[in-house]
Amino acid sequence: MNEFYDSVIAAYKGKPGALLSILEEVQRRTEHTYLNAKALMYIAEHMSIPLSQVYSVATFYSFFNLKPQGEHTITVCRGTACHTRGSKPLLEDVMRMLHIEQQEGDEDENSFTTDDMRFTVRTVACFGQCALAPVIAVDDVIYSRMTSDKLADLIKSLTARKVKS
Repeated sequence: MNEFYDSVIAAYKGKPGALLSILEEVQRRTEHTYLNAKALMYIAEHMSIPLSQVYSVATFYSFFNLKPQGEHTITVCRGTACHTRGSKPLLEDVMRMLHIEQQEGDEDENSFTTDDMRFTVRTVACFGQCALAPVIAVDDVIYSRMTSDKLADLIKSLTARKVKS
């Protein structure tokens, strides 16, 4: 694994935005699409950057994940337009359909992954698609004017697909 980190660091070191590019590449090529503690520490050490700075960047940008992600990602917009047009019930529906229960202390979490690692459900503050509310994204594809029935059909379709091997 260190060879992998070394190759990514070597490809970007000294270039503008190197840390962002390195974190993106490592996350993209890591199983379950996340940045684990070992990766963050290794990058900090080999870039001669304080771990606190690497962690700050990884936690500032919402596209970085510090926990393992599922094969499919369902992102529910929680912006004002989506909220007023029903995104909260959609979020509740997707959590129920995927048998994800929030535990005590999870109130501040915005990402939940099923035990089988098939699905991650996330929320975002706004997609910027307010005229199409409520909006969700499934594997980065935007779906507008979402309803519970459409959501159920999408989940059934994804559930029926084979697991990536």
